[in-house]
Amino acid sequence: MRYFNWLVCAAVLAALPGCAPVVVVGLGAGVLMGADRRTSGSYLEDSKIETHAASQIFGQYKDTVHVNVTSFNRLVLITGEVPADADKSRVEQIVSDVPKVKSVSNELAVSAPSDLAARSNDGLITSNVKLRFLSNKIFQPDHVKVVTENGVVFLMGLVYRKEAEAATEIARNSKGVERVVTLFEYLD
Repeated sequence: MRYFNWLVCAAVLAALPGCAPVVVVGLGAGVLMGADRRTSGSYLEDSKIETHAASQIFGQYKDTVHVNVTSFNRLVLITGEVPADADKSRVEQIVSDVPKVKSVSNELAVSAPSDLAARSNDGLITSNVKLRFLSNKIFQPDHVKVVTENGVVFLMGLVYRKEAEAATEIARNSKGVERVVTLFEYLD
């Protein structure tokens, strides 16, 4: 019923001329923030952290590295590949220097950048885990962020321990998952 109301609202707004796409996108972001356990300030700050860190890394390394920056409640996960240990340390320092970052989990691998096939496979694994989250009865899927890199699934979120255990078990038993790393903040 809750989603039906949003769909009706979006349909009505789509009938309005001119600014309907802007309003619908704004509503979508508002719905996502409303379902999130983070404060709206933290939600927006995480987006700023990701954008700023990615920009700084690209400014220094251009296309010589493959680095993903994921921030959840100002806890930052760095995944991907860099050519040397010195680059791994430097990328971590760049991210640590971004304002408002509380902590950094540096999961970068020292290797050549992954190819399109590996990244596509990681995308499929992430999608599979998220789809499997939908059928669980213990936690809301949007309370757990899923990031996959080279078959390793990283789980982030503000969760209760029971929710963390259920999410971890689902991810662990999903097709293609090599390992699960939990980076949760616990509410209990």
